Order: sequence, then structure tokens, then C-alpha cells
Amino acid sequence: MIIMNKMPLEIPARFETERLYLRSYMPGDGKWYYAMSQKNRSHLIRYESENIVMTINSQEDAERTVQELAADWAARNCFFIGVFDRRTDEFVANIYVGPVNRDLPEYELGYFVDVDHERQGFVTEAVKAVLRFIFKNLEAHRVRIQTSDNNTRSRRVAERCGFIKEGHFRENHKRPDGTFEGTIYYGLLKSEYETQLRN
Repeated sequence: MIIMNKMPLEIPARFETERLYLRSYMPGDGKWYYAMSQKNRSHLIRYESENIVMTINSQEDAERTVQELAADWAARNCFFIGVFDRRTDEFVANIYVGPVNRDLPEYELGYFVDVDHERQGFVTEAVKAVLRFIFKNLEAHRVRIQTSDNNTRSRRVAERCGFIKEGHFRENHKRPDGTFEGTIYYGLLKSEYETQLRN
């Protein structure tokens, strides 16, 4: 059941960067979303084993999922954002924005890149655009990212986008292969973000 939440409601459904456009998922996206989910399964298993993409087993599953994501966006519960190449319309990444503390307010930001679009800077470009959305449209006071201490690329995205390392929990997660990894926590305050824009 979706519960409407009070929050700033100037929410664009689409925004653009130099190379990308970012938008909410929509009913009808199920066909390509299913193909994308199957292609990225092995890519995501190490660091994103609980990602919603991993629950997709059919085109029908995918269509139900994108409809749920669209409904969550409309209700302002959370925001799953598809990232696409402006030249080709290809899916290149996914960004997640979810509330942590609505009173502060604080949001969590997560991301993954499509396996065929790695190492092209798409996630960094998209995250910078989403930070404008979070601080301006959602009026956030702070944003946090958590990532595996073994996920060097994810950590670099956070650091390139100006996040500050705030903590490191060592070996707090057991991987499917039985080995352990830790979690690094990053944070970015609105004041720090605004300073970056001025510099």
C-alpha cells in the first residue's frame, strides 16, 4: 500500500545533462527493463545482490516492477531514475534516491551502471545531476551513500561528486561466496554542495 508523503512537490519527471537524460520509469518500460535485468544479473551479483533488478524473472515481472516504481515516484515514496544516452536512447545506469529522515531531511543515493556502459563517466555525470534534484527539489539537508569497501569504482563516484568519507564498518557483510567485505559511508551536506557550485 502506497502512503502519500508530504514533501516539496516541484518534481521534474525528466532532466538532462550534456550526454544523458534521466527520467522516472513508466508503465510500458517492462520489455526493455526485463532485457536489461537479465543482461546485468552477473554484473550486479557481487555488490548488488539485493537490487530490485535481481528479482526480475519474466517480462511480466518487469512490467509489474516498473509500474510499482512509477507509483512510488508519483506518491513521493522514493525515486528510481533511469539514465539514458541522449544520442542512442540506450539505458546506461540507474540511480536510486530514498528518504532516510524526512524531518532533517536526509536522503540515501545509490547507483549502478549497465555492464555495456562501464568506464565512460556516465554514473558520475548522472549523480551530479541527481544531486541538484535532491538539494533543490527535495530540499535535502544532507545526502548519504554507502558502498562496499571493495567496490573501488563506486567509491570513486562518491569522491568525484564531493562526498566526504564518514565511516567504515569492517567485514560487516558476508558475500555469497562466504568471504567478507566492509561498508564505507559517505555524506554530503547542502552547505558543502553549495560551496562546490561556487568554486
